[in-house]
Amino acid sequence: MYRLPKHRLLIADDHPLFRAALTAAVADAVPEAIVEATASLVDLLARLDAQPDCDLVLLDLRMPGSSGFSSLIQLRGLRPDLPVAIVSGEENPLVIRRAIDFGACGYIPKSASLAVIGEAVRAMLDGNEWLPEGLADGVDQDAAEQALTRQIATLTPQQFKVLMALADGRLNKQIGYELSITEATVKAHVTAVLRKLGLYRRTQAALLARRLLDASAGSLTPPMDELQSDVADED
Repeated sequence: MYRLPKHRLLIADDHPLFRAALTAAVADAVPEAIVEATASLVDLLARLDAQPDCDLVLLDLRMPGSSGFSSLIQLRGLRPDLPVAIVSGEENPLVIRRAIDFGACGYIPKSASLAVIGEAVRAMLDGNEWLPEGLADGVDQDAAEQALTRQIATLTPQQFKVLMALADGRLNKQIGYELSITEATVKAHVTAVLRKLGLYRRTQAALLARRLLDASAGSLTPPMDELQSDVADED
């Protein structure tokens, strides 16, 4: 009698050798699972649309179409029920802590052995959070960072896309063209983003977006001297 596979996993990483090694490690740890792999955020989202029954995504912090925490936040907004674990060469404890605060169910360093990767995957498929031993101990965000993290999580997927578009200093007309929405709708989204994040100017939102794209940024709140930027505010 044919039995459906117990688990379906999707690996998103643009490094072919590591992607192949990670796929092999997962297949060895969970031999009954279906394991698929992709190298870009666009393809990842398309695969999730085609296969909504995915049980776990293993996501690199940097790959085509995404950088920093942008893909994690976007996935959590689109599929809040889907477990997403970060797999990254970045081993800064603050980055690991921030990934968890943004909704990741685990964090696997790329330096981990295949045995440890298998252990992590099995733990997360069982519904547990998994962190590398010793790397996330004793790291806590301050109250302001934690509050900002929670506020970012309240953005809708479309509002988050607008926030990311602000990172490059795009005007409302440009953002509207890229997202196929009107300038008035863009302006409404920008207003909502500023309100939710407790900001007053799109310049501040743009700087925050840039820091989200840089996973190693020490703080999500930029220092005052960075506010003297070339990002234009728009009525």
